[in-house]
Amino acid sequence: MTRHDLELVSIPRMVLISAEKFGTAEAVVDLELGLRWNFHDVADRMLEAVRAAVAFGIEPGDRVAVWAPNSANWIVAALGVLGAGGVLVPMNTRFKGSEAAYILRRSGAKAVFTVPEFVGNDYVAMLRAEDVDVPVVLMNTAAPEGITNWPEFLARGASVTEDSARARIAAVTADDLSDIMFTSGTTGAPKGVMLTHGQSLRMYGYLSEIFTFAPGDRYLIIPPFFHTFGYKAGWMSCLLRGVCAIPQPVFDTDVVFQRLVDERVTILLGPPTLFLDVIRNPRRGEFDLSHLRVAVPAAANVPESLYYQLRDELGFDVVLSAYGLTESSSVITTAEITDALDDIANSVGRAARDVEIKLVDTDGAEVASGEPGEVLVRGFNVTRGYWDDPEATAAAIDSDGWLHSGDIGVLNDRGYLKIVDRKKDMVIVGGFNVYPAEIEKVLRQHENIVDVAVIGVPDERMGEVGAAFVLAENLTEQQLIEWARERLANFKVPRHIVFVDDLPRNASMKVIKPQLRAQWNSLQPSP
Repeated sequence: MTRHDLELVSIPRMVLISAEKFGTAEAVVDLELGLRWNFHDVADRMLEAVRAAVAFGIEPGDRVAVWAPNSANWIVAALGVLGAGGVLVPMNTRFKGSEAAYILRRSGAKAVFTVPEFVGNDYVAMLRAEDVDVPVVLMNTAAPEGITNWPEFLARGASVTEDSARARIAAVTADDLSDIMFTSGTTGAPKGVMLTHGQSLRMYGYLSEIFTFAPGDRYLIIPPFFHTFGYKAGWMSCLLRGVCAIPQPVFDTDVVFQRLVDERVTILLGPPTLFLDVIRNPRRGEFDLSHLRVAVPAAANVPESLYYQLRDELGFDVVLSAYGLTESSSVITTAEITDALDDIANSVGRAARDVEIKLVDTDGAEVASGEPGEVLVRGFNVTRGYWDDPEATAAAIDSDGWLHSGDIGVLNDRGYLKIVDRKKDMVIVGGFNVYPAEIEKVLRQHENIVDVAVIGVPDERMGEVGAAFVLAENLTEQQLIEWARERLANFKVPRHIVFVDDLPRNASMKVIKPQLRAQWNSLQPSP
């Protein structure tokens, strides 16, 4: 950590220091709410929210959820909770009532900040239907009876002095929990990953430096704030580095194009689909995108061609890759601007600063360079554990401090890591290891395929074979298999193709493969 990092100590203290450093520079622009704040404004609103949180009864260590789309008020609510010494519990905006209720009960949330409605979901009604007894604050001006609205919440702060709020902020240490980030739960109930203020600032001070964030940059934040790439690599890194954060609640191509132009956006992070939608949009030529400077597609497996398109077609100066999981503060490896684009496009970079990685086989022995193995990570970035779940913690982090990622990777002799698949998804076809993610990546290159997911299914002769669930237009099973045979080793070619209208996904939009296995079983004739 640099001396500056050590001075920051906590996320709220960082905001106060950034107000001194960056002053009247634009810090947060919320085009939905019509707000433009400088760094002094953000600090002032944080202090107002801390006073309100203290008056609301939020004590150090209390967990408080935020269940809302990206907005300036999300940032202020979060900073109010953190400044009061509370622990933030971000919740996925796609959750239904039962999913939200589980998180609130599991975390023991003291309160939840939310909005009346988003993407067709009535959050308050869903919570009431689940009989969740948690105080609700609506982050707008109107609220049903018995619900506190945003102005009412802030008005409570009048009973708490600014000195008291600053004292609360000063009491928060680097070792205190900043948040509990719940995993997406594709194979079971979500688990709460515990992370601290010090981990957050140290890792994202590093990552924002690697990503070349600098004062004067402007970042349209499309990744949701409930995810680390919207929260910590998003608005938190912006406030840390003097970058203007522009929250974007939903991805609408036409709206995004206009905001990229009007706000002279320089930084864009997000899933590969975001960048592909921008590249493929027939109206792209109508917009001046020359200000775009930094692009980081956020996924373990990104088509190699996308990196070259970002540089050559969209004109980004800095195109980087990175990899991590929630349990590792969402960062394990990253590329750097000195790396060759071929290395960036064909890997997720090398180990982050002060982070160790190694790859091991099923017996725990380290594998040779170029051989696939499970990715293990050790360092300051590793979670303190899962909230109220010591058994799951012990299963994930061994006695030597190595976090077992569950991801299968290949590490080359220069230290570049390539993620092959999830350990649990690996299929053994006639003795050969087959990674569905590799097959999916190839099949997505077919011009008629919209999306695809591959699972292993039983086979009398081979033990297991691949079955591909495919969303496609004007394509037959035989056509796809013949196409795949030209691009994949024979044992990797799916033996079965199932055309579907949709793929089952959880609230984080990850494919739920156990449901695909159940669907496969339902298609089989009864014995």
